[in-house]
Amino acid sequence: MELAIRTEHLTKIYSERLIAVNDMNLEVPRGSVFGLLGPNGAGKTTTLRLLLGLQRPTAGRAEVFGKSCGPNAVAVRSQIGYLPTNPNLPGNLRPIEYLDLLGKLSRLPHQTRKPRISALLRAVGLLGATDQRIQTFSTGMCTRLGIAASLVADPPLLLWDEPTAGLDPSARRFTLDLIRELGKTKTVVVATHILTDIDQICDHLGVMHEGRMIFAGTMQDMKRRLRRDDFTLELDGDADGIRHLAGDIANIEGIDAHLGTGQTLLVRIADDHSRSGALAEVLKIIDDGNLSLHAIYSSRNATENAYLQLLQEDEAHGFDR
Repeated sequence: MELAIRTEHLTKIYSERLIAVNDMNLEVPRGSVFGLLGPNGAGKTTTLRLLLGLQRPTAGRAEVFGKSCGPNAVAVRSQIGYLPTNPNLPGNLRPIEYLDLLGKLSRLPHQTRKPRISALLRAVGLLGATDQRIQTFSTGMCTRLGIAASLVADPPLLLWDEPTAGLDPSARRFTLDLIRELGKTKTVVVATHILTDIDQICDHLGVMHEGRMIFAGTMQDMKRRLRRDDFTLELDGDADGIRHLAGDIANIEGIDAHLGTGQTLLVRIADDHSRSGALAEVLKIIDDGNLSLHAIYSSRNATENAYLQLLQEDEAHGFDR
């Protein structure tokens, strides 16, 4: 497996007091959309800054495309497009002026720079705002311009820190769709504490807690950590019929069933039982009971449950961590 990022025992301690990143070993596959997930203060931003060479590690090392990261690693930084949280942009400039400046700093020739800037402004939906100064932009517009800025040099690796922070639903959807599209041709690392973002766009993820990487793997690996298989059934019928149905299903060996909100039924299948066989029995009972099945969801909150389980296990380890 070719790696975009690799860290070995990466550690960052501030002022001999605050351990921001603690002995991190991480591998990010090339071509993946990798979610760096964790609560605020977990060390996500510090990790990105170490990869960018904006800070020196206290111990350990980090590599991007096989080259060591650090303050003097100009060749590494040229491979990275960085989007900070709520980017602080030069308010006196207009979008084209700002992106053109970045293109010049990246040593892009004029014949390459100008059409790329136009294409980027179109891609992030800012063509109608090219006459405005950046200081008049909303949070969403600044994020869109920050995204364009991270793409000016067409880098193979993108490091985006909380890209949906403070965005309205429309801007958030735009950003997630763009990440999904960029993931087809680039490696994208998205640092966030928003579980639903990770679930929608990422194929790999790492979970950070108190500076430590407590899990790294595929989304499927994450969800497999759940101890049980849960299903939510949306039904159509009278309340008494659904209540009676729940009782009948609960009598099946290896299955637990109870009523959810509205006309939903929550079904849990024991680990040592066949999912398909148990579901077949459940569906037959529904059909025999003259109830209509509108939808069935498998592990609706799987990512959230697995994430919370990871945090609880890490906190329970105490001195074993």
